[in-house]
Amino acid sequence: MNIQSNTLDDTLTKDEAAEALAVLRRWAAQASPEEVAELDPLVSRFLPGQEVSNYPALARAYPEEFEADEVYRATMPDLQNGPSSLIRGAKRAIQHVGISNFRLPIRFHRRDGDDLTLETSVTGTVSLEAEKKGINMSRIMRTFYKHAEKTFSFEVIDAALDAYKTDLESFDARIMMRFSFPMRVNSLRSGLTGYQYYDIALELIESAGARKKIIHLDYVYSSTCPCSLELSEHARQHRGQLATPHSQRSVARVSVELDSDQGVLWFEDLIDLCRRAVPTETQVMVKREDEQAFAELNAAHPIFVEDAARLFAQNLNDDPRIRDYRVVASHQESLHSHDAVSVLTEGRTFAEESLDPRLFQSLFHVG
Repeated sequence: MNIQSNTLDDTLTKDEAAEALAVLRRWAAQASPEEVAELDPLVSRFLPGQEVSNYPALARAYPEEFEADEVYRATMPDLQNGPSSLIRGAKRAIQHVGISNFRLPIRFHRRDGDDLTLETSVTGTVSLEAEKKGINMSRIMRTFYKHAEKTFSFEVIDAALDAYKTDLESFDARIMMRFSFPMRVNSLRSGLTGYQYYDIALELIESAGARKKIIHLDYVYSSTCPCSLELSEHARQHRGQLATPHSQRSVARVSVELDSDQGVLWFEDLIDLCRRAVPTETQVMVKREDEQAFAELNAAHPIFVEDAARLFAQNLNDDPRIRDYRVVASHQESLHSHDAVSVLTEGRTFAEESLDPRLFQSLFHVG
């Protein structure tokens, strides 16, 4: 290759650059180390076996005194927020992208006026446009922490969501907070009290400019099979045979969309609503008289899984603070090696043809 000028031609092709590199390598292979260093120490890295030669010596001690100022931060690479040319895979919009299960203590209002601080798991996601590479995940946590010191209600989550969308420049956004809510309950007959813990999640969704507020509650109860109850009584009456109906621990995941114009639906209100629908809630503190009472209560309210879903729905329908809702019930059978399940929905919010393959598995509650 003939180089006619000391000035490189801006129109050099890749092939010409490759030819020049080959010439440089041939020269470096026969030149002395002093000649290479005099030209440019980095040239030696083009030689086989010397790819990391002349690499600068790096400090190995942690620089505790170093501070990253604004000028330094401006030089740092940010691949996640890079151009669309960095996108891997299909250039498609993503409905949910964010982080799940970052935890922090959050204060919640109670119906009696007190506040309660609970460890809370937060999931935050936003939508991502097709031409954007990604989002800055840490901004989700930083945005949420700005509001974490306040007493949390849906109004405060509203404020967090506003900041969330602004920081991440997204159209749609979602926040979900999961926690275990303690509520003191009375035993059936002995006068003892104990804390029942309820898995609750608050969800705020903004999509296409509209916001929805949703509460999810897992309500754990006992279900006595009506058929088994009748068959047991039949054995007693016709054959003098002692028999017991089968009962099992059961779970209903009740999800409700709130109508804020109709007043506040407290966590305790939703729990009470479920207890009125299906009063055989599992017990906390039990003496003999309570255990006997629980057996009598189950006999007074035998239910199939279909009955449970409809009983919950009847009470949800009657509360003006509730718009759409969903009831997912699982009776974790003591007779069969499988479970009995049902799903009942009202309105478009929870309507879906496909179910999460592990939906019912997630309803197991263990001690």
